[in-house]
Amino acid sequence: MDKVFTGLLLTTLINILRGVLLKRLKHSRAAILNFLVSSHAMHSNKVLRIALLFSIPVLASALRAQSVQYFEKGKFWLLSTDYNSYVLAVGPHGELQHLYWGRPLQSESDITPPGVVHDISAVDPFQMLINEEYPSWGGPLYEEPALKITREDGDRDLVLRYVSHRIQQNDLEVELKDIRDSIEVTLHYRVYPHYGVVRRHTTIRNGTKQALTIESAQSAAWYLPQGTGYQLTYLSGRWAAEMQINHEPIHQGMKILESRKGHTSHNLNPWFAIDASDAAEESGNVWFGALAWSGNWRITVEQTPYEQVRVTGGFNTFDFAYPLRPGEALDTPAFFAGMTSEGWGGASRLMHRFERDEILPGGVKSRLRPVLYNSWEATEFNVDQAGQESLADKAAKLGVELFVMDDGWFGKRNNDKAGLGDWYPNPQKFPRGLKPLIDHVNALGMDFGLWVEPEMVNPDSDLYRLHPDWVMSFPGRPRSELRNQLVLNLARNDVKEYIFNVLDKLASDNNIRYFKWDMNRSFSEPGWPELAPADQRKLWVAYVRNLYEIIDRLRAKHPSLEIESCSGGGGRTDLGILQRVDVVWTSDNTEAFDRLRIQEGFTEAYAPKLMSSWVTDVPNMNARSTLLQYRFLVAMQGALGIGANLNRWSPEDSALAAKMITLYKHIRPTVQTGDLYRLLSPRTNDVTANEYVAQDGNQALVFAFRHSQQYSLPAPTITLRGLDPHARYRLTSIDGKLLDKQPELTGAYLTSAGIHLSLGGDFDSTAVLLERVR
Repeated sequence: MDKVFTGLLLTTLINILRGVLLKRLKHSRAAILNFLVSSHAMHSNKVLRIALLFSIPVLASALRAQSVQYFEKGKFWLLSTDYNSYVLAVGPHGELQHLYWGRPLQSESDITPPGVVHDISAVDPFQMLINEEYPSWGGPLYEEPALKITREDGDRDLVLRYVSHRIQQNDLEVELKDIRDSIEVTLHYRVYPHYGVVRRHTTIRNGTKQALTIESAQSAAWYLPQGTGYQLTYLSGRWAAEMQINHEPIHQGMKILESRKGHTSHNLNPWFAIDASDAAEESGNVWFGALAWSGNWRITVEQTPYEQVRVTGGFNTFDFAYPLRPGEALDTPAFFAGMTSEGWGGASRLMHRFERDEILPGGVKSRLRPVLYNSWEATEFNVDQAGQESLADKAAKLGVELFVMDDGWFGKRNNDKAGLGDWYPNPQKFPRGLKPLIDHVNALGMDFGLWVEPEMVNPDSDLYRLHPDWVMSFPGRPRSELRNQLVLNLARNDVKEYIFNVLDKLASDNNIRYFKWDMNRSFSEPGWPELAPADQRKLWVAYVRNLYEIIDRLRAKHPSLEIESCSGGGGRTDLGILQRVDVVWTSDNTEAFDRLRIQEGFTEAYAPKLMSSWVTDVPNMNARSTLLQYRFLVAMQGALGIGANLNRWSPEDSALAAKMITLYKHIRPTVQTGDLYRLLSPRTNDVTANEYVAQDGNQALVFAFRHSQQYSLPAPTITLRGLDPHARYRLTSIDGKLLDKQPELTGAYLTSAGIHLSLGGDFDSTAVLLERVR
C-alpha cells in the first residue's frame, strides 16, 4: 500500500512539472493542501515525506498560476486571486452572463452554469433577470447599458453574443458580436492575483460598411451578490475640501457619480466601495473599484427592481457622441475593481500596494518621495534669482532634497492676468536664464523642480495673440475666462506638439528633475470648430489621450524626470494620470486640521506615497493657528513638503523643522511603502490616530492628534494593528507624551491593551515609533 500511494503521489508531481495538472486540477489550493496533510498523506515513508515537502510549494505555485481558467463543460471562466473569485459564463442564448464575485471559491464544482430564465410578465422579461456581463442597448433591456449606438441608417438596436475567447497567462479576452451586423466588442480582463484586483476595459469596432455613433461606451459592468441592504461609500468635495467620505444606503434606482468638467474634478472622485451595511474598518466584505480616466467619467450604481446591485462605469454619457467609421475602433478607459473580506482598511491596503507596484511609474523600483520645498507662499509671483537662491539656502539647511520654483518665472507673469502660454524665463527676473539658479540649487545637494500650467493660456500672452484659434470655443460665442485664463484645445495635434516641444525644451536645456504640472480651471465652451459637427465631441476623449501622450513622451525622452499632478488641488487624481505621474497635489487647503479629513478620504482610495502634504504658515485657511509640530506630523503622513515662507521662521522653528525632517527620513520607507491602519477617524472622534507598519514588520509609527479636550478627560486608549503578536517592540515617544513606561511591549499586548498618550488642550499632537527588537 505504501509503495502504491508513494508512486501515485510521485506521478502526480511529475504531471505538475509537465504542466498536465494545470488542466486536470479539480480543487483549489486549500483543498489540495488539506489532502496532502491528511492522515494518508502524512505517512512515515521517507520518500513520501520528501515528495510531500516539495509538492506543497509546487502545487501552490501551479494553482496560483491558474488566475484565468476556462471550463468547457459549463462554458464558464473562473478568474482567481488570493482574495476573491470572479466568474462569467456563456448563457443558453449565447449571451455572456456574470455569475459570481466574492470570496475565493474552493472548487469549480461550486459553480452552477446559467440555465434558462423565463419571463415573469410582459413587463418583466427574462432579459431583465439575468446579469449580462456587458449589456448593450437592444431588445427588451431597460437598465443602464454598457454600450449604446446609432447606425447611420438610424437603427439603434444592438444585441451581443459570444463568439470566442483567448487566454494568455493573467489575461482573458472575450469576443462578442451583434446578432446581425459586424459590430464587434472585445472584453479585456487582466487579473492581478496577489492584489485581489481585476482590470477591465472594452474595445468597440465597427466592422460594417456604414458609419455609426457611440452614445455610451462603458468600460465594465460589475455585479454584487443578489440582495438588498447594501451601502455605498464614495468621495465628494469641492476646491479646498476634496476627498470627503460619504456612506449612504443603496436604494432602488440609480446613483450617478460623475465629472462633466473635462478633468477628474474636485467634486467627485472615480472610486467606489460597497458593503452589505455590515463592514467596518477591519472586517466585513467590501467590493471596491476605480476608473483610470482623467476626463469626463461616470460611475452608475444601480439597484434593480429584482434586488440586484450593479455598477457601470466608463466615459460620461453627457455630451458624448463618438463616431466610428467603417474599420475604426474605440477603447474605453480601464476600470479596476476588487473584493476583500477585511473591511475598508483591507480594501485600502490592497489598493495602496497595487498602486505602488502596478500603477505608479517604475512600480516597486520607483524612488521614495524626496522632502520638497515649494516657493509659492514665500514669494507668490515676485520671483527672481536672488530671492529663490536665498530660499534654497535656507531649505537645504533643513534637509530638503527637492527645491521647486512655483508660478511667476516665465513670460510677463507678474500676476495671474498674463503670461500663461509663454514658457520662457522672464528676462527681467532671470536675465541669464534658469541655469544659474539651478546650478546653485544643485550645488546645495538638492534637485530642482519647476511649476508649469501648459494646458492653459492667458488672453494677454504672445501665444494667444498668435493662435487665438487654439482655444476651445464655439464660433461667435463668448469665451469664459476663469482665473483670467482659457483652456487650450489639447485635442488638436498642433497644440499637443506645441506643449510637448516647450516642455521638452525646458527639460533638455536645464537640469530639471521635477515638473509641478498644474491645471487651475475646468473646461467651458468645448467647441472644436475645425472639425465637422459630427466629429467635434471627440474632443472629450482626444484631449485626455493627447495629455497622456505628452507625458508619456516626456518621460520616455527624459527618464529621470518626475511629474506632480496638480489641478487647483486634487482635481486630477485618478488611476489614469497616476500611471504617468509620481505624486499628486492633494488639496490647496494645507490647514493641518482640515487636512486630517482630506487625507483620510484620500487614503481610502490612494496610497500615502502619492499624497503630497505640506507644512505651511499659520494662520492658514479658517484663520486657525496650530503648532509647528502638529503641522509637521500631519504632513509627515504622506509625501512631506514645506511651503512656508522660510524668511519668517525663527531659529527655533528652523531647528524643530530640521529635527522633524530627520525623523521623517528615518520613517519614510514605512510611511510611503508600508501598510496604513486608520485607528481613529477625525470624522467621529476627538482624537485622530493613524498607524503605519513597514512591509517587513520591523518598524511602525503611530500619529495621534487631539482636537479639543473637554472635562479634563484623558485621550482614549489607542489599540494598534498589524503587529506580530509574538514579537517585542521598543517604543519611543518623539516628545515624552507616551504614558506607557515599559521599554518594550509585545505585539499581542499592543494589539489588545493598546497605548496611552498624554494629549490635552486644543490641537495637541504626538507620534510614537515602534521598532521590533526580537
